[in-house]
Amino acid sequence: MVTTTASNLKCAACGLVNFASAPECKRCGAPLDVPGRAGDAPRAHEARVASFGPRAESFEDFEEFEEVKPKRGLLNRVAWILTVTCALIVAWHGSLLLTSDAATMNQRLQVRGAVELIDKGGFTREAFLLRRLTCFRTTDNWWNRWVGHGEAYAATNFPFEIVTLYPEFFNYPTDDTERAVILLHEARHLAGAGEREAFETVWREKGRLGWTREKYSHTRVWKNVTEFTHRYAPELFTCGTDGKQDCAE
Repeated sequence: MVTTTASNLKCAACGLVNFASAPECKRCGAPLDVPGRAGDAPRAHEARVASFGPRAESFEDFEEFEEVKPKRGLLNRVAWILTVTCALIVAWHGSLLLTSDAATMNQRLQVRGAVELIDKGGFTREAFLLRRLTCFRTTDNWWNRWVGHGEAYAATNFPFEIVTLYPEFFNYPTDDTERAVILLHEARHLAGAGEREAFETVWREKGRLGWTREKYSHTRVWKNVTEFTHRYAPELFTCGTDGKQDCAE
C-alpha cells in the first residue's frame, strides 16, 4: 500500500517520502503509482538488503542497517596520531633552528676536520650522525635557554639532532683531535646516551682518536674531561692503590 502526504508519496516498503510524480521509490525501487503491484515492494526491498551482503543479516531490518555508521578503524586512528606527532616534531625542530644561529663556514670546516678523525678512528656510526643528520648551531635556542646548563663546550638536543657549539669549542681545544673528543661525546647524546655513558665511552676509547695522556695531559680539555669523567664514572680511576690510576690505559 502506498500512502500520500500532501503532494508526496510515502513508500510502504522503506518509508521514504518521494515526489508525487515519481513512478517508483528512489531508495528501494518499489512502484509508487500502481496499487496492484504493491506486493512487489517488499521483494524489491529484500533485493536491496541482499545487495549489502552477509553483514545485513546481523540487523533486524534494512532501516537499522542504514543507520549504523561505520566505526573508525584502528589503522586510521594510528595514522592520525602519527601524523599529528610528526607535525609537532617538525614544528618543534623548526622553532629550535629559528631561535639560534648557524655555524659559519670556517666553523663548519673545523667541525668537518674533527668528524673525519672520528670516522678514521672507527666510529662510523657516530661519524654518520654528525655528518649527515646533525644541525650545528653556535647560539642557544629557546629550549637551551629555558632549561639552562653549566659551562660546556657543546650541548645536544635529542631527538632533534641539534648540536650547539659554544665559543669554548673553537677556542680551547689545541687541535682537531680534541675537538673530535668533544664531538664524540655529543655523538653519544645524539644516539640517546646519557652523560655517564657518553663520558665513559670517550674515556675508554680516547686512544682510538690519538688523544693520550702523553700528548694532551697539559691541555685544558684533558683536565676538564678528566674531571667530569671522574664525577660520572669514578670506577674508571680505581685500578691503582691510590684510587687515581686510569683503568682505560
